[in-house]
Amino acid sequence: MAPEQERALAYLRRKGTDADPESLRQRIAAAFADFESTLEGLGGEDVRRRPAGGGWCVQEVVDHLVESHRRAAAQLAAIVAGRPACEAVPAGLLSADPLARDWDDLASELKRVHAEVLDAFAKGTAEIGAAPRAPVVMVVKVREGDGPPQPREWIEELDWKAFALGIGVHTREHADQVRRILGA
Repeated sequence: MAPEQERALAYLRRKGTDADPESLRQRIAAAFADFESTLEGLGGEDVRRRPAGGGWCVQEVVDHLVESHRRAAAQLAAIVAGRPACEAVPAGLLSADPLARDWDDLASELKRVHAEVLDAFAKGTAEIGAAPRAPVVMVVKVREGDGPPQPREWIEELDWKAFALGIGVHTREHADQVRRILGA
């Protein structure tokens, strides 16, 4: 395992698994609120404009979060109820036609999905411990040789608090992506 992967897992343990549930809930809620505030006042061409180097537009990023966090909310609900979650959410998940969705409906749906995640998290207790677990597709940039860092993807089994932290981290990463798209 590359050092970057080990650091990512250590972070999830330290800030997730070993964290106080209430402070962790507040961090995740803050990540959701930050992302949602980034979207305020957006619409029309702003959300459909592709960044100069290619990649997703803002609407596709939001669609990705709706699709992936909806599944993650169901997984989190399962593991806090004591049941394992059996299938990892694919990296890069999008709906069948992200640009066909109404922007206002999509942004509202994201808020509902975030509320589902927080509701599922609220049902977690210290008694759950580190089991059951949910599989997560982890992606970190790894430097191999002298070249630039490249994404490395693998599946890791996470306990409920590390899993929930991962949802928050995922949200923050995409909030930064949206800011870069809008700033370009």
